[in-house]
Amino acid sequence: MPLKWVLQWQPNPGTTVNSQILAEVSQCVEGINGVKEGRWKATLTYYKPILRDQATSSEMPRDFIGMSLPEQPSKYYFTLRTHRIVVESDVSVQNIMEKLQSYRSRVALIFEGFQYQLGDFQLRVGKVVPSHSENLRGIVMEVEYLPISSLEKSRQIMEEFFDIWQEALSKRSLPGHFIHVEPNFSEFGLPDHYTSQHTAVQYATVMAQLIASAQAVSTARN
Repeated sequence: MPLKWVLQWQPNPGTTVNSQILAEVSQCVEGINGVKEGRWKATLTYYKPILRDQATSSEMPRDFIGMSLPEQPSKYYFTLRTHRIVVESDVSVQNIMEKLQSYRSRVALIFEGFQYQLGDFQLRVGKVVPSHSENLRGIVMEVEYLPISSLEKSRQIMEEFFDIWQEALSKRSLPGHFIHVEPNFSEFGLPDHYTSQHTAVQYATVMAQLIASAQAVSTARN
């Protein structure tokens, strides 16, 4: 499958994300001739164990992330960042987990927005909101390069596109910028050939950064 980078909006110190920034980013994509194709949506759930017996706490993963991706609607992806494990399963596993009552959903986030075509690139710009709220938690952008599936072979062209995109966005003088934090995929046992598991690991990394940012803001307020 085509390779993609998942970018995250990094607000400047003392600022927060808002819907105006999201609108400006979308306008910037259209300003560089991105053609709007429709909507996209992905969901991510942060699971914590339900501990009935403290003796079993050491045997169970402390937490993990589950994710459904629009390009693989019949699959569900689990990422255990602390154990460096990513697993692809059938989407029905969510029902099994609910019946087993071994883990509960602590946070569920929706990533949704618009998809654009720009030459050999497919771009998706979306907001990050909790599943039962419109409270904006972040902005993400997927950059997908359609001709290549190799991480290494695509690196130069992805970096060049990222630089061009940052330059175009900088002209709008927004209070922040996009960052790309690439996980060490080999630690998860993933190959150079890109798969949906690579996407799941990238979103797990974004989730960790969102939690860290929220905690930092909370600490600063207190």
